[in-house]
Amino acid sequence: MKPETRKDEIIKTAAKLFKEKGYSAVTMRDLATAMGMKAASLYNHISSKQEILKEIIISLAEEFTQSMEVINSSNASSLDKLSQIIALHVKITTNNTSGMASLNNDWMHLEDQLAYYLKLRNNYETIFLNIIEEGISASEIKNLNPETIMFSMLSTLRSLYLWIPKKEALNANDLANSLSNILIQGINK
Repeated sequence: MKPETRKDEIIKTAAKLFKEKGYSAVTMRDLATAMGMKAASLYNHISSKQEILKEIIISLAEEFTQSMEVINSSNASSLDKLSQIIALHVKITTNNTSGMASLNNDWMHLEDQLAYYLKLRNNYETIFLNIIEEGISASEIKNLNPETIMFSMLSTLRSLYLWIPKKEALNANDLANSLSNILIQGINK
């Protein structure tokens, strides 16, 4: 693992501020204060607040999309692929709750990278939907509306960034397994 650079520290601090206040409310002066430096010094490491947002959101979106492609190309059953997707969300969110807040809440503020982000998100959701449809075709998954299934799962997975920080003794593997059981098998006895 490469050592954290000053730019990495700035991005991490900005992500926390974006989560707390929202992207639009955070100024470069706020970020500089949180970093304990002068606002002008920030520009030695980054060019703009927009660059920071792009770094946060695009890196996470690319990680999700690339991982989805790997999951989808495996020979695993559809149910196993869905479990892997759940574990992917838990892992990424556990490692970067602040970044996930920006991914979920601030993506619309991307300027020149908005179309690219939307393409990544669309690819991710298309793969997710295809896995569900394959599971229905293989009689692994109940014959219900695939988009409703995906929406139900994603609603939970996309909101993990709100819940995970409140759990002190969280074990990511246990959480991924519990979520898989609930989201895939349901709560029927």
